[in-house]
Amino acid sequence: MIIWQQNTSDPNNPDNLAIIKQWWANLKGKEIAFAQRLLGETGNLKEIDWEPQKFDENFAIVAPEIRGITLYWQKPDSERERNLTPYKLALDITAQKLYVYPQTQQQVVIRVGTEEIIYQTVEIEDPLIVGTSTQDKYVLLLRDRQKQVQVKITLGSESLALLKKSLPE
Repeated sequence: MIIWQQNTSDPNNPDNLAIIKQWWANLKGKEIAFAQRLLGETGNLKEIDWEPQKFDENFAIVAPEIRGITLYWQKPDSERERNLTPYKLALDITAQKLYVYPQTQQQVVIRVGTEEIIYQTVEIEDPLIVGTSTQDKYVLLLRDRQKQVQVKITLGSESLALLKKSLPE
């Protein structure tokens, strides 16, 4: 979980906000689920029932942006910009969910996220391929000198066997 919190001395706070800002912007045009729930007495997200409820919304988000610490967005076919200013943000990258704790309603948490996991794709054409191995690990490096990108893939013996099987002869 990547956490940003207002008025904290955590040295990672600015970096965490930058990651969340990028994630939020990448939602542009994607179908999201927007759900608001009361925090329980413990404040534990795992104790909250996230099953769909009457007032939950699903829509393709327009113009998602974070300015300062405020989240901005629009709904399709609406010119009205909406916003939320949080005291805390928690991003679960694996589940593609952002938990927003609004300053104005401290007993509430809002969960925003996609239904499917979004993978970032790195495209490398005709890369330089370097392979090395240790006892039970195989490292494959794919390098694109023009883009100055390197992808490092570490495979176990089972993954290597699957890769070999999937490649044409």
